[in-house]
Amino acid sequence: MDSAPRSPNGFLSALNADDFELIRPHLRTVELVQETVLVEVGESLKRAFLPHKGVISLVVKLAKGEHVQIAMIGRDSVFGSFSALGDATALNSAVVMVPGVASTLDLDRLRAAADQSPTFRAALVRHGLAVYAQIQQTAGCNASHTVESRLARCLLQAHDLSGGAKLILTQEAMAQMIGARRNSVSLVANTLQQANFIHYSRGHIEILNLEGLGKTSCECYATVKAQYNRLLRPRCLS
Repeated sequence: MDSAPRSPNGFLSALNADDFELIRPHLRTVELVQETVLVEVGESLKRAFLPHKGVISLVVKLAKGEHVQIAMIGRDSVFGSFSALGDATALNSAVVMVPGVASTLDLDRLRAAADQSPTFRAALVRHGLAVYAQIQQTAGCNASHTVESRLARCLLQAHDLSGGAKLILTQEAMAQMIGARRNSVSLVANTLQQANFIHYSRGHIEILNLEGLGKTSCECYATVKAQYNRLLRPRCLS
């Protein structure tokens, strides 16, 4: 069967032509504005988002007010996969971490496509499992690894998911990414900059040395990437 028209989003580009046509008329393009809250925990998710560029952060809020990131969704996947397959009530908040652009459609349309096509439904399941694998790995990483290795991991993931070496990330956003205090993030970001792995200034990060970041990162970056490759290749971006 012919491939669907090429899309910057891995989920859309992996759909066969018939499955893509189930949702194509309902897709529209929206800007992902940094710090926009797409859904709060406990709310009913209304729309799915499929980033072309930019990153959506899945966040849990703790009793003392802390916000901790549990996963990132970017150009290789879809936010709303599990909601389309079951309960639409959000188990966590979702916030635009890195600004960009996304395709979006009503969750009901996504659910209808999954009900109509077994291959479409299977694709949603695979992408949902990939995000779940990332959530598990992130929990272990935040509990066991150093701030430096965690920040390197998250910067590498944000680079892959956004599709660019230049990121707009505040210290608060980076602290949320790795479950650390802002002053710790500032010290570590300065260390990475002194090593010429990144250039960081006023919330703008340019990744200069992927290999150096990779050596600084813990094994969790490679583990999550391997899980995504296993579940999604050759169905998504390399």
